[in-house]
Amino acid sequence: MRGVTHAPPGYDCPFCRIARSEFGGRVIGGAEADVLRTPDVTAFVGSHWWPRNEGSVIVIPNPHFESIFDLSAEAAAQIHTVAQRVAVAMSCVYRCEGISTRQHNGSGGGQEVWHYHLHVLPRWHNDRLYERTPERYRAPPDERAHRAELLRAALSR
Repeated sequence: MRGVTHAPPGYDCPFCRIARSEFGGRVIGGAEADVLRTPDVTAFVGSHWWPRNEGSVIVIPNPHFESIFDLSAEAAAQIHTVAQRVAVAMSCVYRCEGISTRQHNGSGGGQEVWHYHLHVLPRWHNDRLYERTPERYRAPPDERAHRAELLRAALSR
């Protein structure tokens, strides 16, 4: 599958722009969304939330890889190292009962942004996350910034 692309011609990758700090770690409204940034990986509070699963984080490789089919083993290890750190911080800060990671590849797999990314989601018993996809909503920038601040503080301990 290497070399196969699903991105439309001329695709302007929003996650590449985030990785290049074109927004300075900020989201619409000027709020800080970055949770953790390394030379190779960026983690930020996602813009779309589900009821009862607010504050999810997206972890991306800074170099562009469209999907798991193109992702190097080294990049995958770095992404999962950051995802693990975020999951521990999320568990402490949100006091959630569990964590799920979620990742999609290709149009048939539900991928919407053509840059590999791993969702880290807070979970609670009977939250029905996977039944609630139609209830997904855009999180307010100030709430994203608040969640990012809490997670950054937990990561710095």
